[in-house]
Amino acid sequence: QVQLVESGGGLVQPGGSLRLSCAASGFPFTNWAMSWYRQVPGEERELVASITSVAANTKYADAVKGRFTITRDSNKRTVALQMNMLKPEDTAVYYCHIMRTSGSGWTKIGEDYWGQGAQVTVSS
Repeated sequence: QVQLVESGGGLVQPGGSLRLSCAASGFPFTNWAMSWYRQVPGEERELVASITSVAANTKYADAVKGRFTITRDSNKRTVALQMNMLKPEDTAVYYCHIMRTSGSGWTKIGEDYWGQGAQVTVSS
């Protein structure tokens, strides 16, 4: 059974930093993409950042480019999101996501999986 466990959320002042981590267990594939999504009440879940296991290709939402950095450990199937220069509009529940892919690309193969979510609140 695939499980994603997130950690590192919390309360931070505007301009501060937080680091989210996610560890996947029970996921048997070596080609995958892991992502962070976020969601605020009443809105759709949106992609924040993604990274592939092969070649560490990345992509970011425009709203976080230059402030957030996603990294991964392919062997351990972990991903981290370093969030700097946080703004109140970054407040959301952040969800970790994993999907099997083909090679170093972004095409999903089969099922995907979600973590339980981690609250990030940016407020003074």
